[in-house]
Amino acid sequence: MSEATAVPGAATDTVLSLRGICKHFGAVAALTEVDLDVAAGEVVAVVGDNGAGKSTLVKVLSGVYTPDAGSIVLRGEPVFLDSPALAHARGIATVFQDLALCENLDVKANLFLGQELRPWMLDDVAMEKRSWQLLRELSAKIPTLDVPVAALSGGQRQTVAIARSLLSDPQIVLLDEPTAALGVAQTAEVLNLVERLKHKGLGVVMISHNMEDVRAVADRVAVLRLGRNNGVFDAASVSAEEIVAAITGSTDNVVARRAARRTTSPQAEKGEL
Repeated sequence: MSEATAVPGAATDTVLSLRGICKHFGAVAALTEVDLDVAAGEVVAVVGDNGAGKSTLVKVLSGVYTPDAGSIVLRGEPVFLDSPALAHARGIATVFQDLALCENLDVKANLFLGQELRPWMLDDVAMEKRSWQLLRELSAKIPTLDVPVAALSGGQRQTVAIARSLLSDPQIVLLDEPTAALGVAQTAEVLNLVERLKHKGLGVVMISHNMEDVRAVADRVAVLRLGRNNGVFDAASVSAEEIVAAITGSTDNVVARRAARRTTSPQAEKGEL
């Protein structure tokens, strides 16, 4: 679909619903009539080529940008997100690609940066207890809270950033390219974290260019092309070629090839697309 008015395949327990989201920068339309649904306990991957509008969509959801038109509904309640603070207060946590960690501070300090527990002075005991609770929930492979973030691996840094996003008990977690520039082992570690967010009952929106990562953890795949919806797919049944076709705009060619295949022999029907 190119301009969806309803997103097929959305789960029934919808925690986030976008309808007709538009965002312009001067004469440039970054988003045009974009729809998206995310359910509790669901991972929705948003994919698309460079310039497709993925980053703009994340910034609209996180309150960095205010949409020019359209609606955002959280748990059935229309909301207007005109600042990151308001999005955070409404239960939307965002982990941007740069992570925004202070490398000279230790894990605990990064987890509570700007959210320190201080009934009248810093409560180190309570912060340490909460830090270990969060890291255990994520099965994080971080041996100590006292290590500087600069000494952590890429996967461990991503873990700290994701754990920090959970401090406010969000309903939605936005992950912007969480596995970018990570090695194989670190990528597997982060994908395991995404699965744990899902099992905690959170709605997860994951921006990614990596089709293997998307197919590993996503329940549905939403494709953006030139700032518009261009397909929502069930991740368990869609082929990589169908996703790439939607990203590049060559969907018609895939449909034609499928139709041609159905007219050929049963042996050809079993082949790859």
